[in-house]
Amino acid sequence: MSTYTEEVGEKLNNLLEKTYDAEKGFTKAAENIEHASLKSYFRNKAQERLNFGRELKQEIRSFNQDVDKGGSLTGKAHRAWMDVKSLFSADDEQSMLNEAIRGEKAAIEEYEDVINETSLPMSTKSVLQSQKSTITNGLAKINVLEDLH
Repeated sequence: MSTYTEEVGEKLNNLLEKTYDAEKGFTKAAENIEHASLKSYFRNKAQERLNFGRELKQEIRSFNQDVDKGGSLTGKAHRAWMDVKSLFSADDEQSMLNEAIRGEKAAIEEYEDVINETSLPMSTKSVLQSQKSTITNGLAKINVLEDLH
């Protein structure tokens, strides 16, 4: 039986926190890139994560759980790393692409962990599977952009 437990709420809040981090990271990448296609890609990914966050918050609240606010320390470190890379890297666009690819692969794994290891209500599972699919499709697109770069 699928139930919404405190553990599910905690896992979704962790995912939400990482979604906030990804949104901020993509926004930061868009600000630091000159390449028009990459800038557009990163802006779109930031908006996508903003929408994901809204969906996750709605799902968490629909089961009368508290929504955590803020970003993770890992996310802040990741954005700081992207700032340093943009200042000191001879090929900062490539570095940011590589970091975005790494982040997207990590996000897919995190979604899989929550989807597979938790007894989720169908509505929650549906939201997570849809978001994971969007991230997977975006990863394929960023790999194409990397080849074009």
